[in-house]
Order: sequence, then structure tokens, then C-alpha cells
Amino acid sequence: MEHTNVIHEMILFDRGDARRIQHFLKVYQFAALIGKLEGLSPEQQEILEIAAILHDIGIIPSEKKYGISNGKLQEQEGPAYARELLNRIGGYGQEFIDRVCFLIAHHHTYEGIDGLDWQILLEADFLVNSFEKNMTEEAIKKFRANVFRTKSGIALLNNQYGYGD
Repeated sequence: MEHTNVIHEMILFDRGDARRIQHFLKVYQFAALIGKLEGLSPEQQEILEIAAILHDIGIIPSEKKYGISNGKLQEQEGPAYARELLNRIGGYGQEFIDRVCFLIAHHHTYEGIDGLDWQILLEADFLVNSFEKNMTEEAIKKFRANVFRTKSGIALLNNQYGYGD
């Protein structure tokens, strides 16, 4: 599963914004790791990894259109840009693209999780956001209790912060 073209296109999309580029690369790596540790099928793994690369593609369009880029606007604006990018690159079927776009449209939604790909994307994004936003131990542990479900994601979070519980 080689994603060089998608990564390259996303870097060009976020050109000049090192923080966002660094963010999606970290989320991608955590998602890939958790997916492999959790034993996702090759197709689910590929969907997860592509969605992780593209999960924040809605930020720039939201900022241009609304002047802000909260989570709901990212979910609203992102899928169309992701679909265009994946269709331009080629080689992805419509069902695959539809699922990637669904995950992008729900990467800040914590209810109704319908698959491990969605669960892992939420966990990977939080692993990065908790560090980048310097969240408190209390906030991290609350999110872990309320959202994390995979053994691998919980272990990575605990190991990242040295939590023993």
C-alpha cells in the first residue's frame, strides 16, 4: 500500500502550512500503526490510511469560505476536496472513495461509530491533537475513557504519556 501520490498531493494542498502537514503525517503514521496492530483487512487498512492523510483537507476551504475551520465545518467541506483529489490521482474505486469521504465527514463525530477504520481515525487524530494542544492529563484520560476502544490505541496513549492505568 503505497500512498506517495496522495501524501504528495496533500502536501501541495497544504503548501506553506508546515504545522498542518506535520499534523496529517503524524495522524497517518499512528493510524497505520493502530490499524496493523488491530489486524485490519488490507482494504480497510488502505481506506484508513488514505482517510488519515486527507482527514483535515476541509480546513483551508472552511477558512476561505467562512473565515473559521471548526470540526463541523471541516467535516462539511472536506469530502468534496478529497473526492476530487482521489479521482484526479486515479486508481481508486467509488466505494473506496465513498468510505474515505465518509470518514473525513465524521472525523470529529464520536457517536454512531460503524467500523474500526472510523474508530482508529478518531484515536490517531487524538493521539496527535492531545500532544499538539498540550492537553491536561484530566482531559486526556476523560477522552480515553469516553472515546478510545482499541487495545492498541489505548496502549499507545498510555505509553505516550506514561500512564499506568
